[in-house]
Amino acid sequence: MKFTKLLFVAGTLTGLAATAAFAQDAAPAAAEAAGQGSDAAAAAVAYATEPNVAYIFNTLLFLVGGFLVMWMAAGFAMLEAGLVRSKNVSMQCLKNIALYSIAGIMYWIVGYNLMYTGVDGGYFGSFGTYSFDAVGGNNLATGYSTASDWFFQMVFVATAASIVSGTLAERIKLWPFLAFTVILTGFIYPIAGSWQWGAGWLSVMGFSDFAGSTLVHSVGGWAALAGALLLGARKGRFAADGRGVAMPGSSIPLATLGTFILWLGWFGFNGASQLAMGTISDVSDVSRIFANTNLAAAGGVVASMILLQVIYKRVDVTMVLNGALAGLVSITAEPLQPSPLSAILIGAVGGVIVVFAVPLLDKLKIDDVVGAIPVHLLAGIWGTMAVPLTNAETSFGVQLIGVLAYGVFTFVVSLVVWAILKAVMGIRVSEEEEALGLDRTEVGVEAYPEFSVGRA
Repeated sequence: MKFTKLLFVAGTLTGLAATAAFAQDAAPAAAEAAGQGSDAAAAAVAYATEPNVAYIFNTLLFLVGGFLVMWMAAGFAMLEAGLVRSKNVSMQCLKNIALYSIAGIMYWIVGYNLMYTGVDGGYFGSFGTYSFDAVGGNNLATGYSTASDWFFQMVFVATAASIVSGTLAERIKLWPFLAFTVILTGFIYPIAGSWQWGAGWLSVMGFSDFAGSTLVHSVGGWAALAGALLLGARKGRFAADGRGVAMPGSSIPLATLGTFILWLGWFGFNGASQLAMGTISDVSDVSRIFANTNLAAAGGVVASMILLQVIYKRVDVTMVLNGALAGLVSITAEPLQPSPLSAILIGAVGGVIVVFAVPLLDKLKIDDVVGAIPVHLLAGIWGTMAVPLTNAETSFGVQLIGVLAYGVFTFVVSLVVWAILKAVMGIRVSEEEEALGLDRTEVGVEAYPEFSVGRA
């Protein structure tokens, strides 16, 4: 039996070695055979040439990166489920699976073409549904499968919507929130994204945002801020004297799990934004992005822990979790160029931002349930403005123009949409419904029924 296992292992290793050698040896050998008139060898030449290999690996990068970012939807759901009170957990789970689904449909109906098709230095693309390659498609001109590109871009817009969900938790009605999600994912985000990633006017100016500190995270943060201002704070969140009143979440373990899932998904978020894996240099850069992404998150954690200990003499785990996320958001605008030490420092500043911004929001009486505004909006702005520190091809002036453009556009349009929804549908539940919890009043399914008030 042991001998059989050894044979199996040896055979497996031999097969792997042969596979690794194929890329170097197959094309020349096949070319020689093709010269002798072999149809099979000619086919081997076609499938071993560089464009085919690049097409396959680029597509693979989009798909793997896409499902990692899709997994971030689970991270947001768990983070929010842990940071809201137990009477609102089902509502957050429902909102997150709903917004992800709406984002996917809207991005196919109108979003992708608005963002990428026919922008040509302008302000938005074209209207209409997006068409994938035909079954068995092999158009090498694109360098990747069009469906893989659509999938990778789609999961980013869902991330922006998730940011809004956490900020407005525990007091917003379900259907007005989903109506806003339709507008955000179908129009606001794609139009804003076209300015840079769609080769729009900001791209022409030289604005740089590698994976979306501003395009994704601050856009979601601005939309969340507009909603929070019109929605108002939760009942009892601020005392009569203006002091913030803590409302502890239902599960720190769930929030921690959500943070780790988001951390994992961020490797797809940033790494696959290289948009190519068909050459040795591309793969090397993807690896560097992974490493810098991880170091920035770690920097955010350590910086927030040290600062919390110095200021408050205790370490708040929820702020540390957000410190990790702020570090990730901060490095997202430029995860390739920084040195390892620079990546740590960029992430560390994100962690510092969280520690100072959370009490600032309390002073302004802005109720952000999960801390998404400090993490995604403020750290997103920081990360975007930090790009010229490590990327000599960018400038602080152009970066500032981009930050301001995205802020004004997203905040104003979101404020208008929220105001219309408030006037037409109403966006806030009643005081009685808020007190009972949205699991009972909006969803009808309680996440923790055995612990509900008034039940045996």
